[in-house]
Amino acid sequence: MPIAHWINGQSATGGSRSQPVFDPATGLSQQQVLLADPATVASAIDAAERAYPAWRDTPPLKRARIMIRLKALLEQHADHICQLITAEHGKVLSDAMGELQRGIENIEYASYAPELLKGEHSKDAGPGIDSWSEFQPLGVVAGITPFNFPAMVPLWMWPMAVVCGNTFVLKPSERVPSSTLYIAQLASEAGLPPGVLNLINGDREAVETLLHDPRVKAVSFVGSTPVAEHIYHTGCGQNKRVQALGGAKNHAVVLPDADITGSVSALMGAAFGSCGQRCMAIPLVVAVGNDTADALIAGLRQQMANMRVGAGSDNRNDMGPLVTHDHFQKVKGYIDQGVDEGASLVVDGRELAVRDDNGQISQGYFIGPTLFDHVQPGMRIYQEEIFGPVLGVVRVASLKEAMAMIDAHEYGNGTCLFTRDGEAARYFSSHIQVGMVGINVALPVPVAYHSFGGWKRSLFGDLHAYGPDAVRFYTKRKTITQRWPSSSDAQYASFSFPSGQG
Repeated sequence: MPIAHWINGQSATGGSRSQPVFDPATGLSQQQVLLADPATVASAIDAAERAYPAWRDTPPLKRARIMIRLKALLEQHADHICQLITAEHGKVLSDAMGELQRGIENIEYASYAPELLKGEHSKDAGPGIDSWSEFQPLGVVAGITPFNFPAMVPLWMWPMAVVCGNTFVLKPSERVPSSTLYIAQLASEAGLPPGVLNLINGDREAVETLLHDPRVKAVSFVGSTPVAEHIYHTGCGQNKRVQALGGAKNHAVVLPDADITGSVSALMGAAFGSCGQRCMAIPLVVAVGNDTADALIAGLRQQMANMRVGAGSDNRNDMGPLVTHDHFQKVKGYIDQGVDEGASLVVDGRELAVRDDNGQISQGYFIGPTLFDHVQPGMRIYQEEIFGPVLGVVRVASLKEAMAMIDAHEYGNGTCLFTRDGEAARYFSSHIQVGMVGINVALPVPVAYHSFGGWKRSLFGDLHAYGPDAVRFYTKRKTITQRWPSSSDAQYASFSFPSGQG
């Protein structure tokens, strides 16, 4: 049976098309996933629309308690969820567990809904007049999520959306559907009423249907910048609220005074964790001074030589495969391009050969960690998001030059600085034109009670993902001004706008 949808609290078929789901460690497919047609998407929206009135009127505390039960279920079934992630994405099981934990932290934050949804109150804003504000849900909202975090990114979206009183239609990546579907089923087990969370597997046809259906009031998206820009403009053109997180090209700046050994270890994880398939990955190291660059390259080469690359199901491995054969070819093409453009290829991941349990060369989508030196702005491997285990070193003469390069780049998702100089760190964090900044932290992903988002062409929209911004995104403010006059009060017409005086 192909992997189905989840509509109105039960498994649902729909759509005449399907596509194979591959195990990237073997290159083989043993299952298909259904691709929703417009009618199937409409049925999911129908279910969400029917569920909305009762769910909107459910007290926030009751909604939050479901999140608490879901957290317990996710922890209980964590090993199985991680196996599903690894089987379709390829990341190492320990990495999948880290992903799931960050998702669970967002559920924990969503369970604070009664506190987060409290409005503001002013008694006697005028003579006998009280005024207050409250946050009300939008209605049916939708999320479109990427392949690289099939558990975490959906958990950025729908838990906060539903505890705020909305109902949700989720379209996960059709490349990695199983873990997302399983979590939706666990949400039902936790007590989420039918229709509050609906999941449709699909491709662009499903996305366009969500964008053009007037019943969908808001859309949250994470993916590449071209798609993010399309979703933002299309959704806004349909009078929807849109939050679209796009691509990245994150720079790590290393100053001469930095702990080089510690910097190398941090950069290894940031560049090659999850095979570089993270929007917060570090694909570029900007070394200030040639001595710094030489020391970094020496340390990186040594640690890269000791990396274990293989199936993600083996926790002894440091890195798994890329997600699809097409992406494998794309990353190889970028390495070829870097050589052609004149960058110095220090470590060539194309030479990697991974053997399976039978000793045969694996047909999985494996590329080894790759290192370039003398990368220059203007090269494609500098400008474009590779989304693979390819790290480039850029040599500059000063921190000012490094910052100018970062500010000039079209992306502004994340960056970090390695240094022992507090003055330099403070200046960097205050002035760099990037949304998320780390100081001696290679992956500055905000915790669940802050919000995640970049600047420039890494984010389309005003509000960041999860955390406090999610409450604002998934609600609309209503202000009520109230007066209860006594029956003896004389009523006179007034033709002047009230000033609040007297």
